[in-house]
Amino acid sequence: MAERIEQRLEDRVPELEQLERVGLFTRREIRAVLRKASALEYKIQRRALRKEDFINYIQYEINLLELIKKRRARIGYSFKKDEIENSILHRVHSLFNRATGKWKEDVQLWLSHVAFCKQWNAKHQLSKVFSSMLAIHPNKPALWIMAAKWEMETQLSSESARHLFLRALRFHPECPKLYQEYFRMELMHAEKQRKEKKEFEQAKMDLGEFNYSEEILNGEMARIIYRDAAQKIKGVEFHLGVLSIAKLFDFTQDLQKEILESLQTKYADDPLTWDYMARRELELGSLQSRERTTKQMKVSEMTQREERCCAVFEEAVRAVPTEDMWKCYITFCLERYNRKTNSEELKQKRLERTLSVFSKAHESSLLPEALYKQWLQLLLESSLFEKATEVAEAATKRFSLSVEMWQMRLQVLIQLKSGDVTQCFEEAVKHVKSKGTLPLWTLWVEWSEGTNNKEDTEALYQRSLHATTPAESVTMKEMYLDWTYRNGGYKKVKRAFTSLCENRPFSLDFFRKMIKIEKEQESCKMLHLREYYERALREFGSTDSDLWLDYIKEELSHPQGKPENCGSIHWRAMKMLQGDLVEDFVSKYTLLQTGHL
Repeated sequence: MAERIEQRLEDRVPELEQLERVGLFTRREIRAVLRKASALEYKIQRRALRKEDFINYIQYEINLLELIKKRRARIGYSFKKDEIENSILHRVHSLFNRATGKWKEDVQLWLSHVAFCKQWNAKHQLSKVFSSMLAIHPNKPALWIMAAKWEMETQLSSESARHLFLRALRFHPECPKLYQEYFRMELMHAEKQRKEKKEFEQAKMDLGEFNYSEEILNGEMARIIYRDAAQKIKGVEFHLGVLSIAKLFDFTQDLQKEILESLQTKYADDPLTWDYMARRELELGSLQSRERTTKQMKVSEMTQREERCCAVFEEAVRAVPTEDMWKCYITFCLERYNRKTNSEELKQKRLERTLSVFSKAHESSLLPEALYKQWLQLLLESSLFEKATEVAEAATKRFSLSVEMWQMRLQVLIQLKSGDVTQCFEEAVKHVKSKGTLPLWTLWVEWSEGTNNKEDTEALYQRSLHATTPAESVTMKEMYLDWTYRNGGYKKVKRAFTSLCENRPFSLDFFRKMIKIEKEQESCKMLHLREYYERALREFGSTDSDLWLDYIKEELSHPQGKPENCGSIHWRAMKMLQGDLVEDFVSKYTLLQTGHL
């Protein structure tokens, strides 16, 4: 092994001599490079190879290349690149080849090699990397697409890109993304040929030796790909994706028409088809010739275009009366309403239209649960408070088991300072099961804190502790402790803490809150702190190393503390903590002893 490493280091000598001779590196720097290279070489020649060692070596060589590049730019020296950079590049490629040969399944390693080749313009090497990578990872469509794009956009070889796409489709005959990118590539190829032919014609050159097929120029290859894909891939999303690609090219009107007809024939009942057809009315309006128009004319034109869209949506919800269809319609209306406009008239029309569509969807009992919240926000923003109350009530009737719907209704009533808040809370907890009701109870007690007297709030907290599930009661315990301290003082919170400790479960924050309260007192007693820490450690001593450290710090820093207890606390911590927490505790305890924590 040593002989092999010595040989590799000797192979570096010519490039290092050149670096020193041309003044890019000093003799001292050359020695440092050799020392570092020697250490890295030993690591990658061991029997038990580690991927990190190869990555570190590669990164070191790349950093060296970057440094040479910067120094060349600084002193203005651009010669001897074959003897210096090419030698390092060859070594990096060799390291990458060894690493990817050893860890073939690591896609990120392959992609790093690809990125390196692109950065240093190693086209010949990159072609080899893509071939090897695709041979090992043919099951990843994204890699095929990357290779084909490189052939098309960098190598300007549409034939190689086509060949890669065809190979990829043999492995992934039903991959929508592959078909879409292949479709795009053929249209790019057609556009490129059209530009070439136009330039030749403008230069009045003889096209005899150049064979430009009219079918390819008109995008027939892309049409064939689309038809083949349409037989294998089902779903409106694919057709819409292909259509959006076709729209990027100005010679695909016939192709777009065919895709659109296929879409309307095969997926007439799909909400996405109707959504596309409706939104298309906006685009058709914008494509018309633009003459000099006044602000009022622009507003009028936009109103007409939006009304045409809504007419299509109205037809859609009659033809396909589903929640998804109404969702598409409402999403469109909200998008238009949220668009900025200087015309108050247009903004008002958009608001009225949106509220009308919400009402129609609700009357049809096809308004999705998630959209009720947006409807209420819109009503509150528009100061339609009475209507907002009605909508919130209707939402809870339709989705009576939904915590979110009740929470939303209660928030509306609280915001409007209604007198029906308590009644609504009672109705909510009666309808909704105990699991998941935590948001309702937290909202209720927070409202009660600011509205009701202390006795009512106290009773409500006590009720919430019994009504919520054990896991959710943890949060209520923390809130109750905090409220009791703010409103009843230290003695009352201490009694509350003792009472709450009778029923598990607890949270670490529950104990930390009580410790914090104790430390805020003028006569802070170590006896009480020990009690709280001991209670906390019984629950969380095996899973939290910081709790033990805080306990030790308290014994060391408190006036009534006993530093001699630290040894026994440390021993108990070592016994109770599990796994990596022991190591974490030991390192932090050492820092504490040396005064660094």
